[in-house]
Amino acid sequence: MADRKKKNRRRSSNGFFEALNGLLTLILLALLGVAGVFIYGVTVFNADGPFEEDRSFVVESGNVLGTVASRLEEQGFISNADIFNYGARLLRRGDDLRAGEFNIAANSSMLDIIEELTEGTPVQHQVVVPEGFTSWQVVERVNADADLTGNIEVLPPEGSLLPGAYSYRRGDTRQSVIDAMTTAMDEALAEVWEGRDEDLPIDSPADLVILASIVERETGLASERPQVAAVFVNRLRVGMRLQSDPTIIYGITLGQGSLGRGLRRSEIDQVTPYNTYQIDGLPAGPIANPGIDSLRAVAHPDEHDYLYFVAKGAVPSDGHVFAESYAEHQQNVAAYREIERQAAEDAADAEAQAEMDALEADQAAEAGDPAATEDEEPAAESQ
Repeated sequence: MADRKKKNRRRSSNGFFEALNGLLTLILLALLGVAGVFIYGVTVFNADGPFEEDRSFVVESGNVLGTVASRLEEQGFISNADIFNYGARLLRRGDDLRAGEFNIAANSSMLDIIEELTEGTPVQHQVVVPEGFTSWQVVERVNADADLTGNIEVLPPEGSLLPGAYSYRRGDTRQSVIDAMTTAMDEALAEVWEGRDEDLPIDSPADLVILASIVERETGLASERPQVAAVFVNRLRVGMRLQSDPTIIYGITLGQGSLGRGLRRSEIDQVTPYNTYQIDGLPAGPIANPGIDSLRAVAHPDEHDYLYFVAKGAVPSDGHVFAESYAEHQQNVAAYREIERQAAEDAADAEAQAEMDALEADQAAEAGDPAATEDEEPAAESQ
């Protein structure tokens, strides 16, 4: 009886240890499995990525980690969205994503990518607005930029935008770029107005912008702007009309595109709030958005007695020639018209010569001249 009890105790004891051993074995296998999965995940997370060239990736505003992981996998940046997701969370980077466009280097690992998306600097784009653009032209340029979003609901007032290069991140709104230009103009104008010369015939910052916009449209040479500004300042001082052609053109187009032709006498004679041949003083408002150089030129014009200027040559880069008297100005105008006449003749001669050359080449080719045929072949290949 006692022996039987001892055997039962041994069996119970053996069964307990067998069960414990089995449980420990299962736990060990599970741990090994987890360790294997972890090691695999770490290996994949740190391995080179599948793409072989630099590419850009955009994190939209409001994107969460899971969405970004799925899009990275769809676009071929990573091989497994789940591993990327879990790895980023283990690194506690899931809530640190930055919105914007990022450059991802070729073969970047998942670790490289999450570091770029949480610590990197988004790609900066630029909108460049030339000096002298009207507000309508500025809005057209900003609207044409496909990397910006949203609409510009109201056309900015003429002269309220400072030309220049403005950086933005992909996905920024168009209005935010316009707001940056407005802020830049406000700051620049305040500084220029504060440091202006004394005794200028200009009563307000708004008047300074108006005159600067005329200077901007009259000359594209930065070195010439203080000289041109001084001509208009001199005219204002003696009560002489400004007589600026660009003001007539603005009164016709209101800044919405170019006139595309010369002015007619009827347009010069027409009274508008902008036609400075017909009204005294400054026009009703700016005719463009002047750059900082034109603002400074009006605030600090040259000191001279010139009242007139006319183009010096056939191209804008030739600048202008200045005069103190009307008689001298008329001589300068006559010289300019002769330059124009000669330029027109040269252009006509060049066109006629080109037509003659083309005719001779065609006739030579028809006659079977091999040289003419050889000349034609490269032209055909280049098309």
